[in-house]
Amino acid sequence: MRIERLSRHGRVHTVLSQRGRKHVVAGEPVDNAAVLRRPDDVPVVEEFSGERLAPVRPATLFGMARNTGEENRALPPAAFLKAPATVTDPGADVPLPEGIGRVDAEAELAVVLGAPLRNGSGSEVLEHVLGYTVGIDVTARDAQREDPLWTTAKSRSGFSPLGPWIETEPDPAHARISLLRNGSPVAEGSTGELARGVVEVLEFLSELVELRPGDVVLTGAPGTYAPVAAGDTVTALISGIGELTVGVTSRAAHTRVERNRTGGGQH
Repeated sequence: MRIERLSRHGRVHTVLSQRGRKHVVAGEPVDNAAVLRRPDDVPVVEEFSGERLAPVRPATLFGMARNTGEENRALPPAAFLKAPATVTDPGADVPLPEGIGRVDAEAELAVVLGAPLRNGSGSEVLEHVLGYTVGIDVTARDAQREDPLWTTAKSRSGFSPLGPWIETEPDPAHARISLLRNGSPVAEGSTGELARGVVEVLEFLSELVELRPGDVVLTGAPGTYAPVAAGDTVTALISGIGELTVGVTSRAAHTRVERNRTGGGQH
């Protein structure tokens, strides 16, 4: 089943697609748990359009560190937090501050929790997963070296694009991930190349804290990263899910556009 989050007339709607049929309900996906379990109880609609939003607005956004290859298998698992406000919608811009240095876009499988999970074990943790979406973990490398907490490297505005929707049925253990810059492929990998897969990641995190519906976990980039700069277009693709495209701008240009939209600035 596909779960989309659209804005129409200023209201958020959840759109469910399965077997060629669409069902629409007002509100956030994580607030419609009963509908997600029984979508056929909601009337079918022929068409429904709106502005595409990030498929979830997480209360907590986790990222996995040291999970980018088999060489990290010998190291203990490690995670970091990204500010939820860094999440941005498909098609949005990622504004880069002037002088920020090297910035990488990392294409990653993002896990969306659908039910509380604490001290999970084995494949049963997957029963608590709502589905999967595409994530781009934007990282300022120079800041990452200077900031041991990685806040200035990963928690800047727009640094966590998610989308285009949530798919509930992909195989998280064997998903192909591709990264394109300005339409050209620059990196490719598979979730099977991660040091720890989704099950182990959720076991680790749920031992630390209760994971809650709507939480998102970025599982790591299996070699699927590349430097980006203002003016670039970045696309991340994951098999069985879809593709997520965002633009990269300078913060100065982004600010000018926002001022023009709101009528601010000097005239």
